[in-house]
Amino acid sequence: MPVDGSSVSGTVCVTGAGDDPKNSHLRELEGAKDRLILCKADLLDYGSLRDAINGCEGVFHTASPVTDDPEQMVEPAVNGTTNVINAAAEAGVRRVVFTSSIGAVYMDPNRGPDVVVDETCWSDLEFCKNTKNWYCYGKAVAEQAAWDVSKEKGVDLVVVNPVLVLGPLLQPTVNASIIHILKYLTGSAKTYANSVQAYVHVKDVALAHILVYETPSASGRYLCAESVLHRGDVVEILAKFFPEYPIPTKCSDQVKPRVKPYKFSNKKLKDLGLEFISVKQCLYETVKSLQDKGHLPIPPQPEDSLRINS
Repeated sequence: MPVDGSSVSGTVCVTGAGDDPKNSHLRELEGAKDRLILCKADLLDYGSLRDAINGCEGVFHTASPVTDDPEQMVEPAVNGTTNVINAAAEAGVRRVVFTSSIGAVYMDPNRGPDVVVDETCWSDLEFCKNTKNWYCYGKAVAEQAAWDVSKEKGVDLVVVNPVLVLGPLLQPTVNASIIHILKYLTGSAKTYANSVQAYVHVKDVALAHILVYETPSASGRYLCAESVLHRGDVVEILAKFFPEYPIPTKCSDQVKPRVKPYKFSNKKLKDLGLEFISVKQCLYETVKSLQDKGHLPIPPQPEDSLRINS
């Protein structure tokens, strides 16, 4: 975000600084023609980050690998984050907002079922390594690096920790989060897992970033979550809204007791004024977006009466 506030600099990892068709949706955003500048950058190329950040008032560091390959996850996440903070310090930006993850927060086998997950919680790194959950490990160590480097360099850092993000697709392609829902609609998943997941609407994640950036008193971490649901609850909601799809009705685990959702607190973001969109609306809008983008066929319906408020 340049100092004059009139334009936004974004980074893309392509030759031609944004001419790749996969970034065309960014240029179609409202005001993008006049206010969006796309710069070629690489998280591991400090010079490219410095050039992109130079002249900006604030930085939103949202980029991260999404993989369970330790070589592709850990080093790019940690070194990339360190480079961004250092470049922001060199440019003298006002504030850096870092997108971390619930993965850096809740992976702790020693946490009791009645303990509320909030911003004070950190994932157990040894547990992440032992279970080969390199995504959560990478997000945790990357966030720790961000706090360490920002303190050393005197950078004003605020962190947002979103859970699984759903809602309308901005880009034409399907990402890893959306596949989590898409598999229940295409018939590729015949059962649902005996597990729980926290969800949040993509618009709430975006607003959370804006709020923590624009609120001078904002500090520390902000857990961005609306609900924690069992997979059985998710498929039940989907089946109510979209009964025309082959949504699974059986759990893959018929032996163990049904896993209970964990408790969490999103009070810090609510105190900033964020009113979360319900997970039901989130799931509904996700499916409608998948239909609109051509990722799901739209079966003929005799009437369109079963909707969010039903």
